[in-house]
Amino acid sequence: MEDGRVSVNARAWPLVEQLVAEAGLLRLGVSRRAGGVLVIDAGIQAAGSLEAGRRIAEIALGGLGTVTLEGGAPEEGWPFGICVHASRPVTACLLAQYAGWAFTPTTMTDGPRGLMVSGPGRARVRREPLFAELGYADEAPRAVFLLETAMMPEDAVLAELAAASGTPPEEVAVILTPITGSAGLVQVVARVLEVALHKVHELRFPLDRIREGLGRAPLPPPAPDTVTAMGRANDAILLGGEVWLWVDGPEDEARALATALPSTTSPAWGRPFAEIFREAGGDFYALDRALFAPARVVVTATATGRSFAAGRIDRPLLARAFALEQLPPELAG
Repeated sequence: MEDGRVSVNARAWPLVEQLVAEAGLLRLGVSRRAGGVLVIDAGIQAAGSLEAGRRIAEIALGGLGTVTLEGGAPEEGWPFGICVHASRPVTACLLAQYAGWAFTPTTMTDGPRGLMVSGPGRARVRREPLFAELGYADEAPRAVFLLETAMMPEDAVLAELAAASGTPPEEVAVILTPITGSAGLVQVVARVLEVALHKVHELRFPLDRIREGLGRAPLPPPAPDTVTAMGRANDAILLGGEVWLWVDGPEDEARALATALPSTTSPAWGRPFAEIFREAGGDFYALDRALFAPARVVVTATATGRSFAAGRIDRPLLARAFALEQLPPELAG
């Protein structure tokens, strides 16, 4: 296991403070509620921004990863994308970024009953078996949470979230990133590496053998409705995402991991995610779990230096999912 002494909340907090200091520039809303909980609105009442989403994605990684917005090659058909790198990929992605805590507030009176919580604050709560399995606990006196929600949480819900972390309310930050906003799109697509590592865990490959992790995916255009926006964010990863992992151990096991890892191993692969989601009645748990992975992976065996690539990117399907219309050359003249 990676060094458990690093604190994802302690590393994330200065990034939160920088976000607050430049809230106006980043088009964010900042308030103190529920006894002092710091609430950062990145797309509900405030507009949010791509740069805010990039910074929020690095906060979600517990300050252990780098997220950049980069241009794509012309032949790739989509001009811009997101790149993620983490030298402590398991800690950054699974113990901080992953939306692994299904929080059901007893005080919630409006909206959906459950909230999927991500961010470093999960390592304070530790209600997921993953933390015991990996032997990780964060004792930092602060906690940072992310909520993908289109509704402003009630004060009672914020207070319950702070209480669950065992942290004073004034030392808790909650960042709100609806998927229909630019910040929400960025921070979701920036989970391309995390999605890969989650499937690595489901495949029972030893996480302590993951040495390095890098990922990239196209940045999709926004959409005004939640299902379309969510579909495009997922398509960016499932149809257009790429991940490179360096792994220790026998070469044949690296090869087997590459074979099993891509989203293309799922029979459901090959259609826009929004279509699949609607057919499943909006139930994530009815979907094939093998689908949730990058479209293409490269796994390098550090013992021998050989690399194994599997999966593929479907650019025509991405263009369809992103509603991209290629205009005739004469119109651009």
